[in-house]
Amino acid sequence: MAEVATSATSEQLLVVVDPVARKSDGESVRIAKDVLGAGAGMKLCLPDGPEEFARALARRGSRRPVVVGDDRALIRAVALLHRHRELAGCVLSVVPVGGALSLARSLGVPTGPVAAARAVLDGVERRMDLMVDDSDGVVLGALRIPPLRPAPAAGAGPEAAPDPDDVPGRPWLRTCQSLVRTLVPPGRPSRPAAASEPGPSRLRVEVDGETLVDLNQPVEAVSVSPAASGVASVEVRPVSVGAEASPLLAEGRTVTVSGAHFRYRADTVVSGPVRTRTWVVREGAWGLTVPAGQ
Repeated sequence: MAEVATSATSEQLLVVVDPVARKSDGESVRIAKDVLGAGAGMKLCLPDGPEEFARALARRGSRRPVVVGDDRALIRAVALLHRHRELAGCVLSVVPVGGALSLARSLGVPTGPVAAARAVLDGVERRMDLMVDDSDGVVLGALRIPPLRPAPAAGAGPEAAPDPDDVPGRPWLRTCQSLVRTLVPPGRPSRPAAASEPGPSRLRVEVDGETLVDLNQPVEAVSVSPAASGVASVEVRPVSVGAEASPLLAEGRTVTVSGAHFRYRADTVVSGPVRTRTWVVREGAWGLTVPAGQ
């Protein structure tokens, strides 16, 4: 992990550049470093992976952490600070760089490197709610059951990779791959089976101890997101028969989902399968720097 210190001013920053951001958009990273370095004392860290990323945050001292990276890097930073119970006394800043930036945008962070870096220097702290589950996982934006298949994104992990069989302009390759599959003995697939498409589920959804939907009602989707004043907004879409069924809506501080094994997508991460999971909203649990006036 490379570290570079710049001249100190009254404002001290720890700038951690996610390796995916360096590979996917080095020019935006360079612009962000130039703007931040011109406006504040800066220690620059270039971790090579998640472990070095975590060590850099742990050793920040009194410096304000600034993450240069995509939504995954932001979530990783919040999760690490939460795990060490340091969110209450820390204000996090982010310069979004990479393919997945929708979460940062929804939180009020500019997605251009210059505007985002200036917001780091001149912005204000906004305290935001956080959803924490019973495995100590965090949700900044929203979660969905079942998870939607993510769109391919540059520099994203395997979860966002396109299907290897989808090779535009090379139908002969698909033919060869199909032939190879026919030659593989039963029980020995040539590649891992694709994840099943989302379909109706039988789940019990409870909000603050009250049942919103029970196992006897199949549902198409469940979505949960922080609303305001420390509560979560819950929407359950029942399976429609004939006319479209109206969604079931509720708000509360605690949301429990249980039933058959299910997967869920929290922000950009797909987790599971689990049989039950509880999320609790923690009001104003973390601070993010956003442009003044928002």
